[in-house]
Amino acid sequence: MDKTVLFDVEEIKNASIKETLKEVYESLKERGYNPINQLTGYLITGDPGYISNYQNARTKISSIDRSELVAVIVKDYLKIK
Repeated sequence: MDKTVLFDVEEIKNASIKETLKEVYESLKERGYNPINQLTGYLITGDPGYISNYQNARTKISSIDRSELVAVIVKDYLKIK
């Protein structure tokens, strides 16, 4: 008997956002930046100039709505689904 598999689109989207954030973090780190400071600057101001173009990090982070990015970070910090 086949079982129906359920998937949560929101969960998949959140996982994608987390993966992108990790990629951007690693790119900034590789370039010698303090990734936390750079990401914080970007999140507060919305200025993509805080994020290096190295490995398309700026394009990647800019493709995510900042409010969604902040929501994922807060949910993950508080361990809320």
